[in-house]
Amino acid sequence: MNTGFYIGTENDSLEKSVQGSGSLNLLGKGDGAEVMLQRIKADKTVFIEPGESSELMEFFYILDGTIEIERNDQKTILKRGDYFYSHNLKQTIQFRTKTDVALIYFTTQPVFYYLSATIKELTALADRVSEKDRYILEHNRRVKDYSLKIAGKLNLSKERSENLAFASMFHDLGKINIPDEILNKPGKLTAEEFEMIKKHPADGSKLVQRTYYEGIAEIIYQHHERLDGSGYPLGLKGDEILLEAKIIAVADTYDAMTTDRAYRLRVSPQEAVDELIRLKGIYYDEKVVDAFVQVLKEENII
Repeated sequence: MNTGFYIGTENDSLEKSVQGSGSLNLLGKGDGAEVMLQRIKADKTVFIEPGESSELMEFFYILDGTIEIERNDQKTILKRGDYFYSHNLKQTIQFRTKTDVALIYFTTQPVFYYLSATIKELTALADRVSEKDRYILEHNRRVKDYSLKIAGKLNLSKERSENLAFASMFHDLGKINIPDEILNKPGKLTAEEFEMIKKHPADGSKLVQRTYYEGIAEIIYQHHERLDGSGYPLGLKGDEILLEAKIIAVADTYDAMTTDRAYRLRVSPQEAVDELIRLKGIYYDEKVVDAFVQVLKEENII
């Protein structure tokens, strides 16, 4: 049971990433922030780059070892107990390890997933799915973009938005198990073929269960559920469905309707929105649909 309090022992971590120059253990995460234990071998150069956002703060506390930082043609030696951090960084800073080093690394925005072996494996698998159906790659990107814009309107927390981002990126991962001829069939699916399609939320959920992003497996599992219980695979209703899954359902449906597929031609954004509005409160969450309509109006799409 998650009570909001966590205890870790010396060898515990949410996930570990090993590189040639050392290792990085994710110790804790929440609301966009991450705490990591970083180990770097001696005589290695490490670069701290400006972030995409000026709000990014990265803090390093030296647990063991010695490093040398060169800045403005001056060299500074830092050792155990010393620390350094960056905030609104304007230019790249580099340091070199004089010995093997252990650091506590804290960041206000998620960076671990860039190095995560699990996320890299899932991304590679998503690429394989897109090779089966070229539509899926761009579809996933658009669904992620729409989903995060809806999340912004609904004021979801940073952590829930992170989970939503990854769930939307990987929501169709389970289609790796569907034969190409069914994925790309130009005509109507048979009942048996549709049963195979309906397995992809559960299959995708199983594939992401190893990730340290809590809850994305369940979001993927539920993204084809509908408010009235007519969805799949569980036939969940109303509040039984996660809000994040409801968001993906709207973004996914809109993109599917406004994109040409092998089995039908696209409709206009306004026609797609009219359909979402017609079915809000039946299939789709009213607040989610209203938020998405607001996004599309602000972007002059409808």
